[in-house]
Amino acid sequence: MTISDSPQTTQNISLIKQGWRQFIKTVADLRLAIVLLLAIAIFSISGTVIEQGETIRFYQENYPEVPALFGFLTWKVILILGLNHVYTTWWFLSLLVLFGTSLTACTFNRQLPALKAARRWRFYQKPQQFQKLALSTQLKLDNITSVDDTLRKKGYKIFQENQAIYARKGIVGRIGPIVVHAAMLIILGGAIWGALTGFLAQAIVPSGSEFKVSNIIEAGPLSKPQIPQDWGIRVNRFWIDYTSNGTIDQFYSDLSVINNDGEELKHKTIYVNEPLRYSGVTFYQTDWGIAAVQAQVNNSPIFQLPMAPLDTNGNGRIWGTWIPTKTDLSEGVSLLAKDLQGTMMVYDQQGDLYSAVRPGMILDINGVKLKIYQLLGSTGLQIKADPGIPFVYTGFGLLMIGVIMSYVSHSQIWVLQDDNNCYIGGKTNRSQVTFERELLGIIESLETTKS
Repeated sequence: MTISDSPQTTQNISLIKQGWRQFIKTVADLRLAIVLLLAIAIFSISGTVIEQGETIRFYQENYPEVPALFGFLTWKVILILGLNHVYTTWWFLSLLVLFGTSLTACTFNRQLPALKAARRWRFYQKPQQFQKLALSTQLKLDNITSVDDTLRKKGYKIFQENQAIYARKGIVGRIGPIVVHAAMLIILGGAIWGALTGFLAQAIVPSGSEFKVSNIIEAGPLSKPQIPQDWGIRVNRFWIDYTSNGTIDQFYSDLSVINNDGEELKHKTIYVNEPLRYSGVTFYQTDWGIAAVQAQVNNSPIFQLPMAPLDTNGNGRIWGTWIPTKTDLSEGVSLLAKDLQGTMMVYDQQGDLYSAVRPGMILDINGVKLKIYQLLGSTGLQIKADPGIPFVYTGFGLLMIGVIMSYVSHSQIWVLQDDNNCYIGGKTNRSQVTFERELLGIIESLETTKS
């Protein structure tokens, strides 16, 4: 006797098989699938409500410990649980994997056997078998040829064995749930793949500058190949269109994709809801700012000074800079601007408002002539790569097709010719009233043909 034939080994194999079957039965339980789906939905909602990918300071300011939101939700809880990046946490991905496992087990344990059973030809050979059907009757017919013809006209597929007929239609209704499960698995797979290989970045780039993707906010463990290394972006121009009352209508960025040698690979003007896509990376127009101002003192060369956003305690957005009016930097003026329309406010050394100025105007201040040439804007870009999106879109397309297929009724009709008696009955999995009307119409048609 070999080791593999020993009673202990046989018992262990039997226990493993029993445990595996119990695991499959548990995972394929509909109640577990519903609980997992609800959990995924709740955490997905939390990822929508709680801002994702922000700084620690942002969460400290908006989710303080005292008073805690709902009595428990503080910035520490958010960071510990990973609620600041819900969709890439290990526990959220684990929920997706477990839900996918449940769908797979349910498909192979229930849906595929149900489809196999629906495709099997099953003939009724005894009149007593028709008694278990909710809708059946007995007719006086010499043969079942007329029954065959009538059923074919109604779109049924006919299978005949001697004096027995089995007819069905709408088998696609049994395939629909399998397609739905497959579509959901593709969606889950796409979401997981996107979380592992995708990244999210942001950039504030002055007009006329070049940059490469570097300010990564979120990145999956396998995202490195997706981050572009051999090409970058040049912001050719940034501008804003304003309405007649001075509010922003739309802001635009004229972008060029360039290689490491500065050669243009693609060119596009983007705006909100019209991004630039290149090599699997998408650039969205999301924000704007004032990057710098160009000025001249007396006959000096035109120089450029950066402008920085100022803290207004939530009362709008203002950018400011300090312009020296003496070479030793002992005197200067402050310049403030709230948009790119051109109107700027100039404050003197004492902090008093001196004048409003527009591009091209000259001011006499501190004994010099100060000329403001123009404000330079900066574009705010959100940069995203998600290789799982094609799978998600494909899955949603299949999901819609599968749902439509699932609404198709799978109808079955049995016929048995016993001497001069013809027994006919049927059942369907949905649209019971419609099927009953159809079967009654078939019976009436047969009775009319007989008479």
